[in-house]
Amino acid sequence: MKNNYKVSIIGMGALGLMYGSFIKEHAQGKFENIIVEFVLDEHRFEKNKNKNYRCNGKEVAFTMTKASEATPCDLLIVATKATGLEAALDTMENCVDDHTTIISVLNGISSEGILGERFGKEKIIYTVAQGMDAMKFGDEVKYSNLGKLCIGVVDPKVQKRLQEVEEFFDMIQMPYTKEGDILYRMWSKFMLNVGVNQTCMVYNTNYKGVLTPQTEENRMFIAAMREVVAVANAEGVKLTEADLTEYVRIVATLNPTSVPSMAQDRINGRRSEVESFAGTVRRLAKKHNIYVPANDYLYERVMEIEASLRE
Repeated sequence: MKNNYKVSIIGMGALGLMYGSFIKEHAQGKFENIIVEFVLDEHRFEKNKNKNYRCNGKEVAFTMTKASEATPCDLLIVATKATGLEAALDTMENCVDDHTTIISVLNGISSEGILGERFGKEKIIYTVAQGMDAMKFGDEVKYSNLGKLCIGVVDPKVQKRLQEVEEFFDMIQMPYTKEGDILYRMWSKFMLNVGVNQTCMVYNTNYKGVLTPQTEENRMFIAAMREVVAVANAEGVKLTEADLTEYVRIVATLNPTSVPSMAQDRINGRRSEVESFAGTVRRLAKKHNIYVPANDYLYERVMEIEASLRE
């Protein structure tokens, strides 16, 4: 690894702040010069430039950079909401040059394709963030599980970049696994998000709520994931009931009183990522003539909830 290293992060939500704090703390002393910055559009820069953030009760000072003044980085971490990705593409424009590597910790299965189309597929390391329970309310992020990043490549030509990211993660002790079949891992996490995110939002519950046996929440959680298994199989991804069981087990390791991002959206009155979850399932189900009543129900209920929040 080179002695100077720059990490730029797009998105100051729970994951962006969690990873920014972790990298800043663990990279100190490993490089002659390490820069960890958040790059923001003009409006967000003015809103955030004087804020003090706290991560697990500890105050963290971050470098804030206007998008118009940004310069290329070594590693670009995209941590926006899926609903904000298209607008963020312009925000990150100045952060990318030929040597920049991009990872996305967004939910869903489409962000890598969108980023690759804009900045070049050869720059993209496919990434799944799983096992974390970070929550952000106001200017504070709390988490009890950092989880891990699952990383891999679709194109073998990107192996050198993958190796460089591994070296960086090893140096800062970032928990990660290298995936031989990253698309399978992405669909596995997608299956979980479709179940847990939407169920927690619709039923206004937490991880404990979806895991409680013989409840409507638990049945909906499982039914929505089983529909993803069916759609994934039709798309050529071999998800199984064993994968579903494993991801339910992962949820059981999280803080039972924590809630996923869509439930946080309901609390904060924000637009959710339902189009990335049930919306995607419904579109692919229609393509393959698969019946997905659980996701149909969750989609309609989220639409009703979001409409009521705007009233």
